[in-house]
Amino acid sequence: MGINQLIKKCKQQDIKAQEQLYRLYAHKLFPLCLKYSASYQQAEDNLQDAFLMIFKKIPQYKHKGSFEGWMKRVAINTALQKFRKQTVFEIINDDHLKEPEIEIDEDTVSVDYLLEIIQQLPDRYRQVFNLYVLDGFSHKEIAEIMNISTGTSKSNLARARVILKEKIEKGLNKSSARSI
Repeated sequence: MGINQLIKKCKQQDIKAQEQLYRLYAHKLFPLCLKYSASYQQAEDNLQDAFLMIFKKIPQYKHKGSFEGWMKRVAINTALQKFRKQTVFEIINDDHLKEPEIEIDEDTVSVDYLLEIIQQLPDRYRQVFNLYVLDGFSHKEIAEIMNISTGTSKSNLARARVILKEKIEKGLNKSSARSI
């Protein structure tokens, strides 16, 4: 069954089509949910909630743009809405934070280590960092999605980068000390 036929059947609330859609895209949406979740368990919950929302909102999909892109947006919004309900954001007015320069030697710092330290960021910093750096949202879009000001988005990104820079430098210093 082609994707357009699958979408049509999902719009008709065909359970077998919904199951097939889940099987086709769960492995693509789970890493996205993990980026916006504090834990693996929470990411699994967010994935389930995202698919419930996808099945609920699929009649709104008008075949404009990528269906996968549409689903990713629904998954991100679902995870962030759950996050907003449980978290009170700290309003920060430091609009003048300078973003640190981070130069990474790809032979020294692994992608797995980078993903690990991104996951360790405080929730609000991780959310903004992921939206801006990894998913390409603008600060204006992030502000709207997270119900914060653009200045708060910018300062949270700057603080996330400072924390990441410090962790990378500490990690490099530890590995340098071990190799001596």
